[in-house]
Amino acid sequence: MELDPGTVSIIQLGWSRLLKLDDTAFAEAAGERVYRRDDDAELLTFVRLFGEEALVGPGWALDAAAELDGDVLARHSTLLRLSREQGGRGLGAAGLYFCDNLPTLEPRDDVAVSDELEFAVELERLCPPDDIAEVGLSALEHRTILVDDSTAPPTPFAGAGYDIWSGILAHLGVLAAPGHRGQGHATFITKVVIEDAMAAGLIPQWRARTDNSASIRTALKSGFVACGSQTSVLLPAGH
Repeated sequence: MELDPGTVSIIQLGWSRLLKLDDTAFAEAAGERVYRRDDDAELLTFVRLFGEEALVGPGWALDAAAELDGDVLARHSTLLRLSREQGGRGLGAAGLYFCDNLPTLEPRDDVAVSDELEFAVELERLCPPDDIAEVGLSALEHRTILVDDSTAPPTPFAGAGYDIWSGILAHLGVLAAPGHRGQGHATFITKVVIEDAMAAGLIPQWRARTDNSASIRTALKSGFVACGSQTSVLLPAGH
């Protein structure tokens, strides 16, 4: 499955703006790595997108990375090594996925759907802290929760939502209660949110850690296409 060329151009624009590059930076890279020096940067970030590359960070990091190829820079261990003396802390490596086709969504009458914040908060209470921190469901601008309304009170068991990035991208997150995983609920609610995002004129985006096989499976089942990666480390103030 491939994305429409127009979709690719819009994604490139969105990420150029996210990284504070020229709007045409990714579109016109032509195989040359794009650099942006920011000596006050809080992050050292390497992004690969549709075969092009961009590195944003302090001058010392850009200098150290100049002779390294993209496969090496995409490794989390590489950015940690480059930033070790400056106190860099790992944020990880993740794949970037996008979609531009409406998903096939079979209606369900066995669950209720809600956008109420209280259900998002309750769902987070049922999930491991690492999952809560990665998704941030209750903090997302737009969210939809699957609720079992046969119980009293109703019980949330899966939810998804998105934040709007650069006015263009709908950055999705999904969360399912441990006892309800592997049953298709995460994929279903993800497709619901994809429809909502596309109806709003946005391009759905998914970011999954490279070691999170469940998240990657959900993305692919929901119609997302792997298009790149992001690797980042957090830099201390005054590094």
